[in-house]
Amino acid sequence: MVSKPEVLSLYRQFLRYSYKFENYNFREYFLRKARTDFKKLKDFQGDSAELLEKARADLSVLKRQSTISQMYHFDKLVVEKVKN
Repeated sequence: MVSKPEVLSLYRQFLRYSYKFENYNFREYFLRKARTDFKKLKDFQGDSAELLEKARADLSVLKRQSTISQMYHFDKLVVEKVKN
């Protein structure tokens, strides 16, 4: 059985690394993916350890990609708020 604090910690890490993306489309995609994946994990009735391992693997990919994304800067899109 997976503990609730462990899942919440993993979810927060997903959100933290998703917000590090400079590109709006990537950032919104990973935020949306985190929300839907963790909703599935919350509603899952079977052994959630396998899903949690997949989430950990996805988090390692997300960490790596967010670091790479920070190396390249993009112009802001029309839908993004401009900081003054």
